[in-house]
Amino acid sequence: MTTVNAKKKALLYDTTLRDGMQGENIFFSPEDKLKIATRLDDAGIHYIEGGWPGSNPGAQAFFDLVRDKQFKQARICAFGSTRRQNSTCEQDGNIKALIDSGAPVVTIFGKSWDLHVMDIMNNTREENLAMITESISYLKARGREVLYDAEHYYDGYKANADFALETLEAAVKGGSRCLVLCDTNGGSLPCDIDTITRATIAHFKDYDDVIFGVHTHNDCAMAVANTINAVHAGATMVQGTINGYGERCGNADLTAIIPILALKMHRACISEENLAKLQNLSRFVSETANMQPIAARPFVGHSAFTHKGGVHVSAIMKNPRAYEHMAPELVGNRRRVLVSEQSGKSNIAYKARELGVDLGNDDTKKSLIVNNIKEMENYGYEFDTAEGSLKLLMEKLTEQYQSHFDLESFRVVVEKDKERPCYSHAMIKIRVGDETEITSAEGDGPVSALDNALRKALTTMYPGVKDLHLVDFKVRVIDGSDGTDSRVRVLIESRDTDNIFSTVGVSADIIEASWQALADSFQYKLALDHNNK
Repeated sequence: MTTVNAKKKALLYDTTLRDGMQGENIFFSPEDKLKIATRLDDAGIHYIEGGWPGSNPGAQAFFDLVRDKQFKQARICAFGSTRRQNSTCEQDGNIKALIDSGAPVVTIFGKSWDLHVMDIMNNTREENLAMITESISYLKARGREVLYDAEHYYDGYKANADFALETLEAAVKGGSRCLVLCDTNGGSLPCDIDTITRATIAHFKDYDDVIFGVHTHNDCAMAVANTINAVHAGATMVQGTINGYGERCGNADLTAIIPILALKMHRACISEENLAKLQNLSRFVSETANMQPIAARPFVGHSAFTHKGGVHVSAIMKNPRAYEHMAPELVGNRRRVLVSEQSGKSNIAYKARELGVDLGNDDTKKSLIVNNIKEMENYGYEFDTAEGSLKLLMEKLTEQYQSHFDLESFRVVVEKDKERPCYSHAMIKIRVGDETEITSAEGDGPVSALDNALRKALTTMYPGVKDLHLVDFKVRVIDGSDGTDSRVRVLIESRDTDNIFSTVGVSADIIEASWQALADSFQYKLALDHNNK
């Protein structure tokens, strides 16, 4: 990693637990929040916003959980609004909840756009300024660090720059020394962010102790770019969420912002050790939110450093910099090479080495694999998403394959009567060495019944299959022109305690295609167990 300029620092502020939860289909329990907060702290995040304690009991429950918890470095923040208009801080329930949360830091937001002040709140500009100053002053007097989020700041500045700046002056007057400029509607462009941020910072040039932050939304797909532009213009604090979760189109994605700050802009914000935890952090938050990780997510996505074209693969084998902007290991990711009908010998050589298949320098073996893959993918297989089946195929074509069981036969019966929904029964006969095993099992469907029967047959001889679980099952019609006689591709994703892998099957019979993928998943798992002995 390039040496950091010590004078250029950046503070990382995570709002996944509050703003991220406003995203559609995202929910975290107080216990989930605690787990995520612990991982954020372990990854080196400076500020963690836990929620709005005055808005719902769940938010306060999180603050109760963390009240006595010692974090490595992160400071827990409670989020809330200024006092209500024509009231006092002592009378305001929201202000009281912020104090009662016990959070050492309070992030308070106020209105910067006079449209909201007058048209939405039916308030006056003067009262709005008083609400900002008095709320911050009240919280500061009670020992809290107060960060001020200037809601709708960029839109407010465009509409009435003088008033927008007055709201920031009111925050400084109240005692806040961190002013966060917000693109709440997500409609600003990088050029707007740059110009307004620079003008705003220049306005406060006489305040040496005031720093600026930025909080952007992704409605124009500019949240990360706008955040980086604001930092380039002088902002010190960046606010965002892990994976960009958030309302509407989401917030600025910290999994992209952090490596850009650290590796591209050389800002002191995170250690190399913590930067390498970024992909695991991204996946942990995805799993906790029960959201499918986006493969193409920059830096941390499964496909972020994935190569398919033969020319690309040939080049990265000589020097990865030819087609990679950074080393994937810096963010905990890894380089992947896909094998498909577009592949050449370079792809095969790289992939074989990655999967542990010995091809030596034999171009004949490489050509054999390439030709078989092209023929099979023309039939409907896809190996770029089924590395388990790919490894088995390579081993078969190079006479390195060791089968751990062989199918003799199976029979699947699907029954339906008026008293119960469809249910399936499978009988399977397999051979392991000189031994033959015949078992049967029921399941919720034909594939489930086959899975249960095969698992039952293998468990006695291979106890490790108990750790194998199906994660995902996908069926796709390859070409619908033949109607119900069309070939289908079945992709199965499986996992054990340490690995996730995918297998594939193709046939005009969906049961046959499913069996191919299912059998490969068990063969791959058993091979892993055998090699780990």
